[in-house]
Amino acid sequence: MTEGVHHETQVEVQAAGVALEGDLLVPDASAGIVVFAHGSGSSRFSSRNRQVARYLADQGLASLLFDLLTPEESLIDERTRALRFDIPLIGTRMSEAVDWVAEAPETRELAIGLFGASTGAAAALIAAAERPARVQAVVSRGGRPDLAGEALSRVKAPTLLLVGGRDTQVIRLNEQAMSGMTAAPCELSLVPGASHLFEEPGTLDIVEAKAARWFLSHLGSGSG
Repeated sequence: MTEGVHHETQVEVQAAGVALEGDLLVPDASAGIVVFAHGSGSSRFSSRNRQVARYLADQGLASLLFDLLTPEESLIDERTRALRFDIPLIGTRMSEAVDWVAEAPETRELAIGLFGASTGAAAALIAAAERPARVQAVVSRGGRPDLAGEALSRVKAPTLLLVGGRDTQVIRLNEQAMSGMTAAPCELSLVPGASHLFEEPGTLDIVEAKAARWFLSHLGSGSG
């Protein structure tokens, strides 16, 4: 590990005409930055994603955790419920968050990777397809890459699909998505004993280690 000083600041990400709240974690001498896309019903405060982000920081990788919906959109009611599963909407916002990272003074020199969980994996893959010159690696945790639809065939960034070994249905959906990713190096890795949320002891530790190796391997070629 390369534990050191981590600087965490609150930021406002301008994306698709709205302001999205985020937390930017930047260790000294960052090797790259990972933008997180959480799943439906979650937020930048996701305990699992924050645990992964802290681990990545110890490995020298910056992270941006941000809310894909505004506070008003996040209210639980009939009007906003559908927004949580509006994949084109969150895909667009993820794409523009990539632009924000690529242009912000504190992160514009860093190579960009994306980490998506659940439906956020579809948003990450859409962003990778829409921003091929900027996104250099993608990791999905218990993701639904199949929801990215036709964008899968346009993803060029090396992609790691991490799925719990007990998450049978999601394994099948990831295998289907892989068959459509003809332009990107893609690897499916099963985490033994893990269910969908990786709640079993030690399983999220495996996710952290695999994600860090993937990002450190593929974000070493400089900024996009």
